[in-house]
Amino acid sequence: MATVFKRGGKANRGGKYCISYFDHEGKRITRSARTSDKAVAERIAAKLEADIALRRDGVIDPQLDAICDESRRSVESHLADFEAKMQTANRKPKHITTTIGYIRAIAQEAEWATVSDISADDVSRWAGRLKEQGRSARTIQAYLTAAKSFTRWLANNHKLPRDPLASVQKPDPKADRRRERRMLLPEEWHWLRAATADSAERDGMTGSERMLLYAVAIQTGLRAGELRSLTRGRLFLDADNAFITCKAGQTKNAKDARQYIRPDLADDLARHIGNKTPGAGVFNMPRSEDVADMLRADLASARREWLKAARHDPKEYERRIQSDFLTEKNHEGEVLDFHSLRHTCGAWLAMTGAHPKAVQSVMRHSTITLTMDTYGHLFPGQEADTVARFPDMLSDGSEALRATGTADLTVYTPREPHGKSAAHAQRAGRYSLRGSATRRDTANDTAKVGSGSNPVWNETTQRSAQ
Repeated sequence: MATVFKRGGKANRGGKYCISYFDHEGKRITRSARTSDKAVAERIAAKLEADIALRRDGVIDPQLDAICDESRRSVESHLADFEAKMQTANRKPKHITTTIGYIRAIAQEAEWATVSDISADDVSRWAGRLKEQGRSARTIQAYLTAAKSFTRWLANNHKLPRDPLASVQKPDPKADRRRERRMLLPEEWHWLRAATADSAERDGMTGSERMLLYAVAIQTGLRAGELRSLTRGRLFLDADNAFITCKAGQTKNAKDARQYIRPDLADDLARHIGNKTPGAGVFNMPRSEDVADMLRADLASARREWLKAARHDPKEYERRIQSDFLTEKNHEGEVLDFHSLRHTCGAWLAMTGAHPKAVQSVMRHSTITLTMDTYGHLFPGQEADTVARFPDMLSDGSEALRATGTADLTVYTPREPHGKSAAHAQRAGRYSLRGSATRRDTANDTAKVGSGSNPVWNETTQRSAQ
C-alpha cells in the first residue's frame, strides 16, 4: 500500500509530498511526488500501485519499462557513458574525441534532445547536406560510422528497444576517392635521399634524421603515428635480423608489430640513437599536420637538384622541366604525402616478385584481398607465359597437365623514370621484361621477405655514394 506524506510534518506545510511504496520485487522505494497538492500526490500513488500490480502479474515487462526510462535520458548523458565505455576499451584518445565530436555534431544539427529522438531520416538528411557541401564519401562515412556505433551501443545495452540507424547505409569511399596516392620510384628515392641527408634543419629535424625517418617508413611500412611512438627501447639492432617493434596500443590494428630492416639501415639507426635513453623517442617528428609538408619540401629540394644536374644540357633540362619526376602530383593526378612512403613499401615489394602473402604480412593487411586490390597490378604477371602453355596443356593427353601457379616468375625493372612514363609506372606498373627467376629463386626471395631481407632493398636503400 502506497502512503503519501510530507517530510518535516507541520513545519513543511508548503513543501512537496513524498510517496512510499514497495515495487514489484518487494523493494521499498521513497520518491518525491513533485507536488504540494495532496490529492494529486494520492492519484500519483494510485497510478504507481496499479503499475506495480501489472508488473507483478507480468502484464508490463519491467525490462521494457527500464528501456523506456533510459530512452528518455538526454543524448549528452548517454554520450558521457559511451565515452567512458570507449576509454575502458582502451581506444585511443584521438579516436574517442573524434567519434564523440562527430556524434555531437549530428545531434546538434538534428536537434536531438533525448536518444528517443534519433531517427534514420535525420541522419540521411545530414549525410545529404554534407554531400551537397562537397564533402568526400570518406568524410561522410566517418560521421555515419560514429553515429551508427553509438546507436548500436544504445540498443545492445538496453537503452533503446532497437537500433534506429540500422537501416542507414554508409557510402563506399572507393566510389568517390578524392586522393590517389603515388609511390616513389626507386630512382626518385635515390635523389630524395641524397638531397635530404645533406640539407639543413627543417621542422626541428636535421637532414640526416629526416632521411632516416623516410628510409624507415619505406622499409617497414610503419605509419606516421607508429613512427612517432618509436622509442630506443623498441629498436633491436644487434640481432642477425634487425627489427623494430610497435606495441599494440600504437598500431592501427591494435596488434603488436615486428618490422624487419636491412643491416645498413640498422647501422645508421644505431649511430642515430647512440646517446638516447631507452624511453627516448627515436625521431623528433613535427606535428602530425606538418609531416607531409616536411616531406614535400624535401621532395621539392630533390627536384631542384635533379634539374640542376641537367643545366648544361638545354634539351635534357627542358625535358626534365616537363617531367613529373619528383613532383608532389604526377600527370595521373596522384599525390605524394607521408603515407605514400608506406604505399611505396608495398609497391616495391610487389615489384620484386615477393609472394602476395609475404607482402600482406609486411604491410599488416587484414586480408589478402586488400593487398591484391592495392598492389595486384604491380606483381609480375604470368599471363603471357601461361597462355603460351596452351599447346602443352591441350596435347593428346600423354603428358600430365602442368601447374602454372609457381612457374617461371618474371622480374621487372622500371623504364626510364622521366616524363609521363614515370606516372604510368606509378599508376599501372608498366615495366619492361627482363629475364625470369627460377622456382628456387622465388622461394628464396619469399623467405627473405619473412626475415626482413627482401631483395627490394638491395639498390634502393644503399647510402648514395654520388
